[in-house]
Amino acid sequence: MTADRGELTTRKRRHIDVCLDGDVGYQNLTTGLEHHSLPYNALTQTNLDDIDLSAEFFGGRLRAPVLVGAMTGGAELSGTINRNLATAAQRLGIGMMLGSQRVMLDSVLGERAAPSFAVRDVAPDVLLFGNIGLAQLTKDAVPDIVAALDRVAADALAVHTNPLQEAVQRGGDTDCAGSLDRLHDLAGLLGYPVLLKEVGHGLGATAVAQLLRLTGEPPVAGLDVAGAGGTSWSRVEQLVRYGEVRHPDLADWGIPTAQAITEVRAALPEIPLVASGGIRTGMDAAKALALGADVVAVARPLLPAAIESADAATDWLQRFIDELRICLHGCGTSDLRALRDVGTTAS
Repeated sequence: MTADRGELTTRKRRHIDVCLDGDVGYQNLTTGLEHHSLPYNALTQTNLDDIDLSAEFFGGRLRAPVLVGAMTGGAELSGTINRNLATAAQRLGIGMMLGSQRVMLDSVLGERAAPSFAVRDVAPDVLLFGNIGLAQLTKDAVPDIVAALDRVAADALAVHTNPLQEAVQRGGDTDCAGSLDRLHDLAGLLGYPVLLKEVGHGLGATAVAQLLRLTGEPPVAGLDVAGAGGTSWSRVEQLVRYGEVRHPDLADWGIPTAQAITEVRAALPEIPLVASGGIRTGMDAAKALALGADVVAVARPLLPAAIESADAATDWLQRFIDELRICLHGCGTSDLRALRDVGTTAS
C-alpha cells in the first residue's frame, strides 16, 4: 500500500471531519442540473399514491431508484455511519455502496477495519456494493479483493477511479499507467459484477471512449458518472493535507453531472447508469433520471443524519424519495420509464 498504515486510518477519520465541518463543495462549478427543467403538467392523470418508483438494477429490485453513495470505512466512527445508513436502506428498500475497502486488503489493518464495513446483519436484503480503487485492482490483489467482498456479503463491486484526488493526496496513487488494461483483464475474474465510478470529478465521453478502445465493449457491467458540482474530493484532500486549499483551480475541475450523464448515455444507450455528484434533492434526482440515469446516489448530504441515528438517516432519505415521487406526479408520469420518455427542457 502506498500510504503509511497509520496515515491511512487517520485520513479516513479526517475525511469525515472535513466533510462535516469544512467547505468542501465546488465554488464555481455546478452540476448543470439547474439548466434543465422537468415538464410540469397541470392536468396530470396520475395518482400520487400509485406512482411506481421501483427499479431493477444490478440484479436487485429497488423500491426507489436510489443508492446510498460510497462514503466511509476503516475508522471507528465509520462503523456507526455505515450501520445507520444500511438500516435506513433496508427500511426503504434502496441500495448502498460501502466506502473504499482498501484498508481491508492490508494484512495488519484488515481485521481491525472489517467491522466498520459489516452491515449485513442490519441490511440483509439491501443491494450492497463493495468498493475498491482502480489502483488496487491488480492480478495479485484479486484473491484479497474477493475475500473482502465475500466477508461483507456484497452483491457487486464498485471500482473507483480518482486520479485527481490521488494527485493532491499525500502519498496518493499517481501511477495510472496500465490501469485500463488491468480493468479489462481482471474485471471478469472477480466473480462479481463491476460498476466503474468516479468520486465526484466526472466520467464523460473521453473516459467512455477509452473503455471501448480495446474490445468495443465496456469491461464493466455499469457506470457511475459521479460528476462535478457536489463535493470536490480534490478540495477535501487539500484541506486534509494542508489545512487549506492551495490549488483552487484543481478543486474546481471536473465534468458537471448533467453533462456526464448526457455524454455517457449517448455513447452507451443501454448500460446501467448511476447519476451521482451534487444530487441533493428529489428534484435533482428526477432531472438526472429524466436525462438517462437508471438510479441516483447520494452521499455527503446524508452524513450528519448518519452520524445521528438510523432514524435520522431514514427520515432524510424518505423526504428525498417523497419529493422524487411528487416530481413524477407533477410531470404526469406514472413510472421511471415514462419520466425518461418526457425528458427535460434545457435552458
